[in-house]
Amino acid sequence: MKKAALLILFILLMTTCTVSYKFNGASINYAETPDIEIRDFPNQAQLVYPPLSQTFNERMKDVFTRNTKLKFTKVNPSLEIEGEIVRYDLTPLSVKEDNLASQTRLTLGVTMRFRNNKNPQEDKEETISAYRDFDSNLMLTDVQDQLIDELVKDIVDQIFNATMSNW
Repeated sequence: MKKAALLILFILLMTTCTVSYKFNGASINYAETPDIEIRDFPNQAQLVYPPLSQTFNERMKDVFTRNTKLKFTKVNPSLEIEGEIVRYDLTPLSVKEDNLASQTRLTLGVTMRFRNNKNPQEDKEETISAYRDFDSNLMLTDVQDQLIDELVKDIVDQIFNATMSNW
């Protein structure tokens, strides 16, 4: 009898309650902040991979286009994001007995500045980084494009969450 009552109660709760999730994490008041300017992030890292800046800038604009209803503008924007790529380097890891590294770490770091011109308390500046490890037997040129895609996606997602979510 108790099981039947619990089942009926559970079914009632499930049919009368609704839960709404936004999987992109964005919480934007479009009436207050309808537009954004995303400036290009120049590559200022010591080691320069030429396609990196373009790949990063295109991904930034694409993520904000797909996940928000913000309009892009350069004239008096409500929100502004700018920054630069400050780190792109390789680090040897896991030294073997012959003093050679068995793994290499590729690290990408970006300094980001966010300004909310309607609500300056939300302004922030931070450096975001991500890394991927790969086998040292491989040449960087063999894995670089795939790793860059993964690192850029990771960092852009972190920037999106840091700027568009109020968690």
